[in-house]
Amino acid sequence: SVLCSAILSSYLLGEWLNLLGKLGCMLSLVGSTVVVIHAPEDEEITTLDEMASKLKEPGFLAYAAILLAVCFLLIFYLAPRYGQSNILIYLTICSIIGAFSVSSVKGLGIAIKGFFVGQPVLQHPLTWILVITLVASITTQINYLNKSLDIFNTSLVFPIYYVLFTTIVITTSIILFKEWVTMTVVDIIGTVCGFLTIILGVFLLHAFKDMDVSLENLPQVLQSGQQAPVTRDDKNILIEVDNSSITPEDKPKVFMIYT
Repeated sequence: SVLCSAILSSYLLGEWLNLLGKLGCMLSLVGSTVVVIHAPEDEEITTLDEMASKLKEPGFLAYAAILLAVCFLLIFYLAPRYGQSNILIYLTICSIIGAFSVSSVKGLGIAIKGFFVGQPVLQHPLTWILVITLVASITTQINYLNKSLDIFNTSLVFPIYYVLFTTIVITTSIILFKEWVTMTVVDIIGTVCGFLTIILGVFLLHAFKDMDVSLENLPQVLQSGQQAPVTRDDKNILIEVDNSSITPEDKPKVFMIYT
């Protein structure tokens, strides 16, 4: 998703993606591959009763309560004040809500399997709780993700969202399913290194996004020792114009002649 969104936004939306941004996309792809290779095995949960017992554990209930409290704080206090200027506000909301959507999908997958083998999953209250949770969480994610895409560069939104979402999902997996208990030291190191590689790729994509660095002008940039020219996309220009500090007296005046 990081690689495709960055490339498609560059070609279809006209958003700038320089050489360092492309390297950042490749590092994110490499890091995610390493994470998948060393990922822990899923714990075998076959019934909704087992899923319900996992969700009722005190550790997960406390974790879910903390996530909800942080999410409400972001939605009702920080988002109206800083959401238009800070890219992390809306994306953090999407990532936190993503923890509930992933857990709901896991439970509904178990319910679907049970339905086809004749288990009375439709009479189980957890099935409908998971459906409601999934619909509410996905709706909230789409809402705030679209708000973020309307304001910020698409090639930045998806990588940062990927890192935040992956962090929350891994943490949720550790607490809810305890999938890391049986991991070896090699797998733990590989997972951490892969995740750090993803963060490094996102940093390259974000920190140098406005520099005009490409294979054509790279020799000149290295020889001159000067900073590469800055390139702004349309969203950045509009935000800068909207937030400009030009006083009304300094703005150009427009005269209208009526005949």
